[in-house]
Parts: sequence; structure tokens; C-alpha cells
Amino acid sequence: MIRLAIVSPCYNEEEMLRISAGRLIELLDSMINAGQISPDSFVLYVNDGSKDASWSIIEELNRSDKRISGISLAHNVGHQNAILAGMMTVRTMVDGVVTIDADLQDDIRCIPQMVDLYGQGNEIVYGVKVSREADPVLKRITAQAFYKLQDSMGVQTIYNHADFRFMGRRALDGLSLFEERNIYLRGLIPLIGYKSTTVDDVISNREHGKSKYTLRRMLNLAFDGITSFSIRPIQIITLTGTVMLILAFAMLVYVVVSLIMGHYVPGWSSLMLSVWLIGSVLTIAIGVVGTYIGKMYMEMKRRPRYIIDQSLLPEDKI
Repeated sequence: MIRLAIVSPCYNEEEMLRISAGRLIELLDSMINAGQISPDSFVLYVNDGSKDASWSIIEELNRSDKRISGISLAHNVGHQNAILAGMMTVRTMVDGVVTIDADLQDDIRCIPQMVDLYGQGNEIVYGVKVSREADPVLKRITAQAFYKLQDSMGVQTIYNHADFRFMGRRALDGLSLFEERNIYLRGLIPLIGYKSTTVDDVISNREHGKSKYTLRRMLNLAFDGITSFSIRPIQIITLTGTVMLILAFAMLVYVVVSLIMGHYVPGWSSLMLSVWLIGSVLTIAIGVVGTYIGKMYMEMKRRPRYIIDQSLLPEDKI
């Protein structure tokens, strides 16, 4: 039997936490009774700087059942860093971790299957969404477009996988070796390279509260994912600059022909040539310099990805 931790990031989830905790504890009990996991398995909620009563509820749940544990981050660091904080906190305490959002829209019935697949030698098991009928139409469309955009930009991810996954101890140790500040777990974890597989994840409707993944947050996640794993946007900028340079030379030919034939407006020729030539040169320069600056800027600061303010862990005396 393995010791399992279910890591669940939460941001302003006071309406869902008690429901979520009840279902996850019920799941742990059934898996313990089935002999899949050890009795000291637990749930870890990661409070990502919530402004509501989320942390107070986690403290209350911990007092009633020590298998409900939690950490509270000093401020909101975003979904990806919150998941990472939870995984790295329990990494040395457990044999495996399942990450799942506190709204439980992912299918928790997949978790026993994930543990079984781990027992068959898979260090990572991804939950892949086979149905998104519960998602709003706009989210469905943008999500599909996002996965296709990632692929076109050269970002290697698991199609239709979000952040519902199982990771064994070796995989967690491997993840801890990645020290970059810009975290995009959906692209980072496949780079670990250990044996992996998938399970089918059927998304359900959110019961209470509103999704914290607004369109702005989804766009930011998409931008971070692409820029953290691909320099293709910079290459596109450089290519655009090159095309503009070619157009500048074509404009030069046009201007010379106009001058020879006497069809020109005074001052127009020099203005057009200046705009096209300077614009193309500057765009190429920005693309080339940006390639180097962009790679150095985010990593050389070495800022902490998260800071834990309070913790309620299984080893702590409450």
C-alpha cells in the first residue's frame, strides 16, 4: 500500500470546501478499505491567498479530521505555483500525489484507477478530458483552440489534459530539479520522461460558486505556457521583420521606377522608404535581442515561486 496525498489548490472556495473535503475523505476511506492506500493518506488544501473564509474553513476541517491538512500561501501566486507548492510540501512525506481542483469538476472516481496504474509501473498518470459538456461553450471553444495553438507553437503537452494527474515519488523528485520561475506544469511534467499513461476524465458541472478561471486568467495561462516552452513567437517577429525588409526593397524599386517615369509626389518617396526600412530593421532587432533578453530576464531574478505563511500538516501538533 502507498501513502497518498490529494493536493487541491483553492482560491476563494468557501462555498465548495466542506463538500469537497467530505467527498475526498469518503474516497480515501473506500480506497483504504480496498487496500489500495495506507490509512495515513491525507488531503492537502493549498490556500492561494484567498480573500474569503477558505483558510478558516480548512482550519475547521482539520480540527474535525486530521486527514484534512493545508498550507496557506502568503499571497496569491496563481494556480500553477499553488499546485507546485502543495506537491513540493508533501514530496518527502508520501509515495504519490494526486492534484485536483477544489471544485471537483474532475472525476474523482479516476483516482483509484490512477493508483492501480502506478502499481503497474507508471510514474505519471494524466487525467484526459473525454467530455467537456459541463464546460460553457466559450470555454470549450477557447480550450480546444488553446491546445491546437500550443501544438503549432511546438509546446509538447498531453492533449485535453489540465492539472488532474497522479505523480509518484520519483516523478516528484524529478520535477523538483526544474528550477525555472515561469511554471507551466502541463508542459513541464512531460519533460520528466518517466513512464506515463492516461485515464478518461469526464468533467461534471460545478455545484457551487463560480469558476476562478476567467477569460483573462486563461489567456494569461496560455501566454505563459507558450512563452515558457517555445521561442517561436520571437521567431515569428523576426520573420515578420524580414518580410518587411523585403517589402522595403520592393518599395525602393517602385519609387525608383516612379521617379524615372515622372509619376511621384515630392517628399512621398523618402517618407515611404524611411518608414518601411526603419520599421523592418527595428522589428528584426527587437526579435533578435528579445530572444536573449527574454530567456535571461525571468530566470536571473531567482525570486521564490511561493512563500508559505501557515501550515497544518499531518506531522504538526495542532
